[in-house]
Amino acid sequence: LFDGIYPFYLQKRKAAVFDISTIIVIVVFLTFACSFLLIIPGIRGRVRLYWTLRVLLSLFVGVAIVVVQFTGDWETGWVKANTSYKSFSHALVNVDIGLHVGLAGVNVTLMGNPVNQANETINYNEHFAWSFDANYDLSYSKGLEKGLPNPILYVAEKFTSHSPCGVHRQYRISGHYASATLWVAFCAWLISNMLFFMPVLVYGGYMLLVTGAFVIFSLLSFSTVRNSPMCLIQFGTATLRTDYGGSFWLTLVIGLLCFSAGIAVVALHYFSSDLLKTVFDLREDTVEEYQEMTEVHVNPHFVNK
Repeated sequence: LFDGIYPFYLQKRKAAVFDISTIIVIVVFLTFACSFLLIIPGIRGRVRLYWTLRVLLSLFVGVAIVVVQFTGDWETGWVKANTSYKSFSHALVNVDIGLHVGLAGVNVTLMGNPVNQANETINYNEHFAWSFDANYDLSYSKGLEKGLPNPILYVAEKFTSHSPCGVHRQYRISGHYASATLWVAFCAWLISNMLFFMPVLVYGGYMLLVTGAFVIFSLLSFSTVRNSPMCLIQFGTATLRTDYGGSFWLTLVIGLLCFSAGIAVVALHYFSSDLLKTVFDLREDTVEEYQEMTEVHVNPHFVNK
C-alpha cells in the first residue's frame, strides 16, 4: 500500500476545463497586462483611458483565442444515475457522470454521491485524445487495461472509431478545422495590432474583421457535429445529453467583439477620422505636422539668383 492506495497503475490526470497549457497562456497574457498597467501613469490626460481600453481589450481577445484551443468544455453534459461501478459486480452506486468535449479530445468525469461508496473513493476524470497526433482507440484500450469504472468506459466507447455511433471521425475532423481556423484568427489578431501601431488604422480595422470571420468559421466547423445523429448515452432511465459549453459561447463573444470593433474603426475612418485619431492618440502628431512655421529663414544668395 502507498498511502492507502494500491499503486498498480500510474494514472495521469487531466483537468476537464483547465490544464497546464491553459494556465501557461493565461500567465503570459497577464504578465503583458501587468506590464502595461505599470506604464499607465506615464500617459497623460484622457488618452490614458483610451490606451487602457484598447490594450486590455486586445489582450482579452488574444488570450481567449489561444485558451479555447486547450479547454475541454466546447460541449458539456451531466447526468445523475444509479449504475454499476465494476465489471462482474452487481453493486450499484449513485454517481454524477460528466462528458466534456474539446477540440483535441474528450473528458469523462465520474463523481460519487457521496464520494466514498463501495469501500472506494469515486472521483475520476479521464481524458481520451483524438487529435491527429494521438490515437483515441489506444487511449481507450489503455483504459480497459487499467480497469476504469464501467460508466467511464461506456461513455468513452461511444467515441471510438469502431463504435456503431460513428461520431469519432466527425468530432475529430471538426475539432481539427476549428483549431486551425482559430490559429489563423490569432495570426490576423497579431497583424491587426501591428497595423494599429504603425499606424494604419483602417487596415487594422479590416484585419479585425478578418479575425472575427475566422473565429466564426471555427464555430461553424465545430457545430457541424450536431448534424450527425448522436447515440443515446443512457444509464437506466437517465440519459446523458450534451449542449454547447462555456468555450463555445466565449468564442462566439470574441467573434462578435472583433466584428464590432472592426466595423467601428472602419466607420470612424470614413465618417469621423478626427475622433478615430483621438482614440488612437494621433491628433497631436497631425497638428504638429500641419502647423504653420512662425519664422522662416531665407538665404539671400539663393533669392538673388
